[in-house]
Amino acid sequence: MKKIVKYTLRTIQICLIISLLLVVEIKSSTNLSKIENSNLNKSLDLNAMKMMSENIIQAENNNLVVEQSNNENIINTVSGKLTGYVYNCPTCSKKLACDSSIDLSNGNVYYKDAEFGDVRIVASSGKYPCGTIVRFKKDSISSEPVTAIVLDRGVSGNTLDLLVESVNIAKSTVGSSNISYNILRNGWASV
Repeated sequence: MKKIVKYTLRTIQICLIISLLLVVEIKSSTNLSKIENSNLNKSLDLNAMKMMSENIIQAENNNLVVEQSNNENIINTVSGKLTGYVYNCPTCSKKLACDSSIDLSNGNVYYKDAEFGDVRIVASSGKYPCGTIVRFKKDSISSEPVTAIVLDRGVSGNTLDLLVESVNIAKSTVGSSNISYNILRNGWASV
């Protein structure tokens, strides 16, 4: 009889352990299914998501059009000084260092660039190759940003010397001021 009682107790223990394991397994799978169900029960507004993605794509396309129309491929932004000069100043050679064939005696201060159109002429240090395109803002010269091309030398560092029509304009309109300018092209565009 002792054997039967011992066997029965052993069987009950095993059954309890199995029951306990089943309860734990059922409980954990119930929690798991609750987590999964809570994710499934969330509603998605697919139309709103579609409209938002279309708006983002439209905004990106609009920015691309603006950048392309402004030739705004900025290579670098530089802080420097802006001054003005005239072609026939006492220390000037009356010729442009980068292209001596350009006649400045008629008061011309513009150059026709194949890529950027009519641009102002500036002198810079040798650190910027001939044909470099820069853009800066100076309200006393223009309410719009000024685009210029490096066609002359005679200054140092990051100074830009803007070619102007008269000494009076060089002194009163341009003067000497600190500016930031964008470099849009390094040297002549390859043809």
